[in-house]
Amino acid sequence: MNTKFKTLVDFLVFFKDEKTCLKYFEQIRFAQGEYCPHCNHSKINRFSDGKRFRCAKCKKDFTIKTKTVFGESKISMHKWFVAIYLLSVNKKGISSINLAKQVGVTQKTAWFMDMRIRKALKQNNGQLFGTVEIDETYIGGKERNKHFAKRTKHTQGRNTLTKTPVVGLIQRGGAMKAKVVDNVRMRTLESMIVENVKIGTTLYTDEFLSYSKIGKLYRHESVSHGKGQYAKAGGINSNSAESFWALFKRGYHGTYHNMSKKHLQKYVDEFVFRFNNRTTELSDLFADVVGRVSESKTLPYKKLTI
Repeated sequence: MNTKFKTLVDFLVFFKDEKTCLKYFEQIRFAQGEYCPHCNHSKINRFSDGKRFRCAKCKKDFTIKTKTVFGESKISMHKWFVAIYLLSVNKKGISSINLAKQVGVTQKTAWFMDMRIRKALKQNNGQLFGTVEIDETYIGGKERNKHFAKRTKHTQGRNTLTKTPVVGLIQRGGAMKAKVVDNVRMRTLESMIVENVKIGTTLYTDEFLSYSKIGKLYRHESVSHGKGQYAKAGGINSNSAESFWALFKRGYHGTYHNMSKKHLQKYVDEFVFRFNNRTTELSDLFADVVGRVSESKTLPYKKLTI
């Protein structure tokens, strides 16, 4: 089966029906060999209908969707594939309202699909190295846009009273990592850096005081944004990290409009995944996301909304 596609037209032509989607997913799920999802035994038998299997050991029947997100859902595989494609390729994401119109489901169902896909895009635990830029941003509505009586006092600048801080780290010529944090105190940021960056790496940041002592563990250079300085000789800047946050906020304001603190990390993971795979061939990217979504753990709708 030729699984290469480069455009939306190619995608829709290739995945023309449910049968094609199931056959494609079978290739992904059994890429390392056939197995039983109930007991992991490697010997399975196929029924003549081509849809069901039976384990030679535990004798239980199953389909290619059994014990996956797709098997737990009543939504067709074809609709799942379209949703995965749309969320994977749109730089600024896709809202549940727009996804519902594109896929042909309710807005509630589209939101649930969106969240299941985002959950599968969780960042890996590897450490960054070489030269790493670090920058933090704050997510939440602007106080000046609220009615005067509803504004929270003393919330200008770097605050966490009405906004949620997110810290981003990007390796020059490598991957991006970003994490929602409770605060931007020195201990919090230093702990995150040590967890995600190899000792010996060169760090570039702005002049924020919470980075002032990180030079004891890493080679550290900074630029002073407060003085209008955004780069220094030798390539010292945090422009790549700032560019990522600019893209993220365009998605925030232009597509989603609001990201609850509870689910903010999932949105961050979504944007980081797309950013890190921006040069990956479309068909390979899609196959990766399908595999991730199918293997992700159960995420009941009730758990998402509580």
